[in-house]
Amino acid sequence: MPFYYGLKTREPKPLKFSQEDRKRTAERLLLLREKLRGEVPSRTVSESLLLATWNIREFGSNKRSARLAESLYYIAEIISAFDIVAVQEVNADMAELERVMRILGRNWRYIATDVTEGASGNRERLVFVYDSAKVTFQNIAGEIVLPEGSLVTDTKQFARTPFMVAYQSGWFKFMLATVHIYYGKEGQNTPEFARRVAEIEKIALTIAERAKEDAQHRFVLLGDFNIVSPEHKTMEALRKQGYFIHPELMKKPSNYKRDMHYDQIAFRAKADELLLGDGRVAADPAAKKNAGVFDFNQVVFTDSDFKVYKNTVKEQTKLDDSKLEKEYLSSWRTYQMSDHFPMWVEMKIDFADRYLAKIVESER
Repeated sequence: MPFYYGLKTREPKPLKFSQEDRKRTAERLLLLREKLRGEVPSRTVSESLLLATWNIREFGSNKRSARLAESLYYIAEIISAFDIVAVQEVNADMAELERVMRILGRNWRYIATDVTEGASGNRERLVFVYDSAKVTFQNIAGEIVLPEGSLVTDTKQFARTPFMVAYQSGWFKFMLATVHIYYGKEGQNTPEFARRVAEIEKIALTIAERAKEDAQHRFVLLGDFNIVSPEHKTMEALRKQGYFIHPELMKKPSNYKRDMHYDQIAFRAKADELLLGDGRVAADPAAKKNAGVFDFNQVVFTDSDFKVYKNTVKEQTKLDDSKLEKEYLSSWRTYQMSDHFPMWVEMKIDFADRYLAKIVESER
């Protein structure tokens, strides 16, 4: 559970947090918590792992508009619903991430890459945020660099270097590799689009080959792949290497327009090595939800909230009044939260019964 003390006392500068802001934030946090309880299984101590991926738009850059204090509380609340979250688009300036970590509390840790230089890299970091009381870092971390002869193109590495880290939770030992695949252009006959597909193919193949060599870990490839649709060749580039993708995640668009399947969580493991969670949702015990996409815009920065933030949008953007609502709906609020929704899956991590049963069977 995050720490809410900042809602009763003023946040340190440069964040402005008035009494009205604090009241509204508390009200929206209640709605957010209710929605999370209705859609995401409750976190457990030792039975299951809730794994998520989330591209948080230009997290820390402040290029377009500074995030409000309340936005950081909403981001922290969402992250706290999971055990470990792969985060993409973290900027060189990590001040906003650090504020979110303070809200999350002392058990929460993060591991981040250095920034990726170059125009394509956009000075972004890839980050894993995790609850150290549930998930243990296994002292292995590294960026994935392709050997000569296996580059994405004749001369290019990944636009943003994928990041892989070893973790353990309960009996489950796993390697997480997170990506933010090059986007390029929408035109599918362009060299830029071809590079997008090639990056997906290369990282999928690289992780698949690593998985064959490592019997100790299950491999999970997750992040922003800039996949167009489940039927598209961008998805085929990932699936043809034998990855398991939860059927629910294949159906769910993950961008704020709800028309693209940019994000994905893919598993490279044998059928008996990957057990999905039971999907026990606190608000509905009869429900069985062990994967999904969480649409926060139904409760925070909603379509009808424009009047609440109109003056702030005007102050930050300097636009004419006639353009403010369109700016709020299409852009401004995505820089407060994101233009992507978090994607998640629940996995079992307690294999004690199966382990003991094998011992019994072997002694017969």
